Amino acid sequence: MQYLGVMNLTLRQLYIAGESYAGQHIPYIARAILKRNKDATKTPWKLAGLLIGNGWISPADHYLSYLPFAYEHNLIQGGSDMAKRIESQQSICIKLLDEGGKDHVDTQKCEKIMTDILNETKDKTADPRHQCINMYDVRLRDDDSCGMNWPPDLATVTPYLRRKDVIAALHINPDKKTGWTECSGAVSASFRAVNSVPSIKFLPNILAEIPVVLFSGDQDLICNHIGTESLINNLQFNGGKGFELSPGVWAPRRDWTFEGEPAGIYQEARNLTYVLFYNSSHMVPFDYPRRTRDMLDRFMGVDIASIGGSPTDSRIDGEKGPLVSVGGHPNSTAAEEAEKERLKQAAWKAYYKSGEVALIVVAIAAGLWGWYVWRDRRRRAGYKGLDGGAGEGRESLIAGMGLENFRRRERERDVEAADFDERELDEVEARMNGHGASSRNGAADAKEAKLYTEGGQTERRRYNQDGDADQGRYSLGEASSSDGEGERPVREKA
Repeated sequence: MQYLGVMNLTLRQLYIAGESYAGQHIPYIARAILKRNKDATKTPWKLAGLLIGNGWISPADHYLSYLPFAYEHNLIQGGSDMAKRIESQQSICIKLLDEGGKDHVDTQKCEKIMTDILNETKDKTADPRHQCINMYDVRLRDDDSCGMNWPPDLATVTPYLRRKDVIAALHINPDKKTGWTECSGAVSASFRAVNSVPSIKFLPNILAEIPVVLFSGDQDLICNHIGTESLINNLQFNGGKGFELSPGVWAPRRDWTFEGEPAGIYQEARNLTYVLFYNSSHMVPFDYPRRTRDMLDRFMGVDIASIGGSPTDSRIDGEKGPLVSVGGHPNSTAAEEAEKERLKQAAWKAYYKSGEVALIVVAIAAGLWGWYVWRDRRRRAGYKGLDGGAGEGRESLIAGMGLENFRRRERERDVEAADFDERELDEVEARMNGHGASSRNGAADAKEAKLYTEGGQTERRRYNQDGDADQGRYSLGEASSSDGEGERPVREKA
């Protein structure tokens, strides 16, 4: 509770998850929090749910599940001498449970059922390292420890947790010389709940307030799925027994598939969910981390629409649930960044398309305006140009695009360079002799028209340069979009 006290649980939802003996620890912690929340002088902690995997919850149900599990997995043949010896030990256990053992978390005589199964099924002709069935995964074999060398990560985890810097970082007393070991006997003995009742006794009270998920790997012996299913079937909670929906009607066991493969079954009613994982051991998350994440997200109601990510194909009875983010993007940050980049590239494409449309509209308007100006000047000056009006297109674009200042500067430069046809001067002089002052005005207009035409060549080049630059600006947007789609850095999975 001191650890929980340093967390700001008044603002955040709290989910507690664990496995094995956590089937006792988690319900006890949850009960304490729910009791605390009823104290009007304290701000409630938002306990939202519990998840317990292959949990030791109801000792009586678990003890009496060992032999049926051994039969189911063909570890022991019914009617054999081996089976009779184990059945005899089970009878002793049942008597002790009836005499009050069911009210205790551990009963040594009952635990002997499993140890007898492990001893009876040893293959003493095999390699000493593979003689005993692994109690955590019956598909595997181990030495005389019968599973204590599993999982294989222990070979690297053990020396890591014994390093001085790790010990210091975890604030462990450095005076302790034993070092970390998996399932230390001394630690286990200290946590024996000698005077505590099994958590199954008050689990119904917890289910009355918050939802709970119990899940099991089907290859585990020590806290096997038969025991978990038995405790659920015998449990009275929230107005019913087990998964019974109404008298004689039970909640269906729904098939769960993950990425097209059978993954297990789901069953739920009245705040309790049970999930059986196919082909999994005592430590389901170790075997199937992504499937476990899928279960967790379903329970917490995590939807990909709110956090981003690429959902996997997870179905219950063929129906998809929340689009959980356990597919292409393992974390929502990567998915969110990818979505931002996609929207950015889409915006560039939109700008490019808008620019194309605007450019076409401007070009059409420029053409119409230029044609109007050219026709008006030709009407007033009577000038048609030396090439029969071949400069019409150039002049139209210059006038229509508002490039008058550029045109005038180029015209003055062309005059200084004598960039005109001398025959035009002869024509102007003849008009002046025939029409006087008014002809002079006409000649000036003709010269101006001529300079427009000749200057149009230069201005056309300028427009092309400007136009190309402008077009290049839009093209950059298109290229950026293309690059973004084809060469966007791929974020590695976390």
